[in-house]
Amino acid sequence: MRTLSNDLRDLAEKRVTEICEGIAATFGATAKVKYVRNYPVMVNHDEQTEFAADVARGISGQCDEAPLVMGGEDFAFMLEERPGAYILVGNGDTAMVHHPMYNFNDDIIPAGCSWWAGIAEQRMPIG
Repeated sequence: MRTLSNDLRDLAEKRVTEICEGIAATFGATAKVKYVRNYPVMVNHDEQTEFAADVARGISGQCDEAPLVMGGEDFAFMLEERPGAYILVGNGDTAMVHHPMYNFNDDIIPAGCSWWAGIAEQRMPIG
């Protein structure tokens, strides 16, 4: 079960357990819920997101806000431990990443590399 906040994750776990145990008790049975938390919601940190967006604007002149997606992403675990930002590089008119019909646009490689170089240059300037 995925929610948009950790508070709602706690509530979902509590309510699923209460509902299952309650239904079982109604029929004279017992239920034991094994609720396994997996991928958390991915929450970017404001400062790091704005920094990454500013670098993107410097490269392409724009940086659109990505829609919220509920898919599982390993990076969500990292963002729970350290401030950061998960950024999507525009790829044109294709299916989303991880979709079998996704078609990587090789023409965006220079812009993506420039963005990464800009991140390093601005975050760790020489002298």
